[in-house]
Amino acid sequence: MAEGDEGRKTAAVEEATQILVVLEDAFTKCSKGRKFFGGDRIGYLDIALGSFLAWGSVIQKMCGVSLIDECKTPKLFQWAQHFSADAAVQDVLPETDKLLEFAEAFVAAKLRKPSG
Repeated sequence: MAEGDEGRKTAAVEEATQILVVLEDAFTKCSKGRKFFGGDRIGYLDIALGSFLAWGSVIQKMCGVSLIDECKTPKLFQWAQHFSADAAVQDVLPETDKLLEFAEAFVAAKLRKPSG
């Protein structure tokens, strides 16, 4: 929604990055060096957070911004890779292109609607 307002976009990305750094710290403490928050297998927390990964891909396609960045949050980046590749979730993860289509329609409708 910050299209054309680079300052607002930069601030939003920085705020999200700060939050993800805190989440990575939590992942490090919870996972104790394993692939997922609770260990070697996907658990409830992984599912809860993993359900947002496809939206991260939508943001990347729409805005050119990768929120879970390999350099800024390397452990969270690896977690996302492991989660997305796991056979237990591959068939149920939403398709990025379908979410992208929905997001573009939502943004277009929001921009047409007068605020007030």
